[in-house]
Amino acid sequence: MPSTSPRFFPPAGPILGRYDGPVVRATGIRYARATRFQVPVAESASSTPIDATSPAPACPQVPDTLLGPALGSLFAGLTYDEDCLRLSITLPADWQPGEQLPVLVWVHGGSYVMGAGDMAVYDPAAIVAEQRVVFVAVTYRLGLLGFLGSESGPPPNLGLLDLLEALRWVQRNIAAFGGNPALVTLFGQSAGADAIAHLMIADGAAGLFKRVILHSAPLGLARNRQAMQRAMTAAAGTFAPTASIDEVLARESAVHKAARRFGLKSGMPFGTQYGAYPLPPESQVNEAWQAVAPHVDVLIGATAEETRFFAVLDPKYRRLLRIPLLGSLLTRPLVAISSRLVYLKAAKSFARRHARAGGRAYHFLVLFQPRGSEFGAAHTIDLSLLLGTQASWSFAPILGQEKWEDIDQAGRQMRQLWAAFARTGTLPARVDIPGILRVKQEASRQ
Repeated sequence: MPSTSPRFFPPAGPILGRYDGPVVRATGIRYARATRFQVPVAESASSTPIDATSPAPACPQVPDTLLGPALGSLFAGLTYDEDCLRLSITLPADWQPGEQLPVLVWVHGGSYVMGAGDMAVYDPAAIVAEQRVVFVAVTYRLGLLGFLGSESGPPPNLGLLDLLEALRWVQRNIAAFGGNPALVTLFGQSAGADAIAHLMIADGAAGLFKRVILHSAPLGLARNRQAMQRAMTAAAGTFAPTASIDEVLARESAVHKAARRFGLKSGMPFGTQYGAYPLPPESQVNEAWQAVAPHVDVLIGATAEETRFFAVLDPKYRRLLRIPLLGSLLTRPLVAISSRLVYLKAAKSFARRHARAGGRAYHFLVLFQPRGSEFGAAHTIDLSLLLGTQASWSFAPILGQEKWEDIDQAGRQMRQLWAAFARTGTLPARVDIPGILRVKQEASRQ
């Protein structure tokens, strides 16, 4: 390994990274700045070296204690700061100047209220080293800071505007890290995938990416949210200019409470707002997705038992499970119906509409069920096949008794397919990896 730190010279200014085994990392790079509740402003070029050796801080967020029984110490080691508009780049250590590798831009999930780009379970070292891609993880504003607003208050969709600024930074600078700005694939899971689906139709997004990979996007919750958003905005109220970040976060519980009466969609109350910049009105979104279809390749799908993740964590579900003989008979259809309503049906419809509008679309279903795990093929299980390391996943109960060597082997096949899609936009018309994954190309309208 070279003794000196790797140096990069993009238009953003000189950047100092670090070697880390088979990859090079340049982390915590500021792509924009934003005053609280204001639109982001692109970061100016630096004339002095930028130290990119520390992880990006997470957006301040309310701690979620419910995820521990599924994902373990998910947030261990994170720092939090409102100055969180940062991105981190990982590239192969043997990258050669002049190479133009495909770029995967990761948009993390977390119901628009939690998470960060540099969480350990999102470590991209395996896919970067194996498949020779450049990976960019973006951290953006969440919750009240990024995804609630109104005409008379803070602008809505600030988190989407953050992501647009990150993509513009990538277009200007990624070539200096071996990435091809003409081969950018947006890649996200859960709320991150939902955000990407909406970036496809966002004003100002044209030309910033060529492909998208959407995992478990809760698109079944995206429509008819206006009444809920008004109730949430009223519950949020206004903040004094001197309000601390703790005061802002404390208001989120009242906002969540105001959303509860709105049924299934209250499961993810924060989110994008149609009709507010940069998104079209809700009545025009289907037409907008159809218009962009010929210009963006799509790979979209979900896990086979998405909502089993949330069900297992729910005490009411666990009480049902304990009913002798009838427990599993009662709970299985609940998981199947809710998974279909929130994730599966919407993913299939998205792929079908995209193909019929002249775009290239593939639909996938993740079947992987770790041995000894009560979660089965649940929400987030696909992430273990694509990102993270044995160390970062070792305390995750969702993996049951599955050996990491077997997870890694299954994941290698999936990582190869995903990287091939990022390079070419094409996959075999049908892929069937028994017990792991199915992929099918959607037929275009003849």
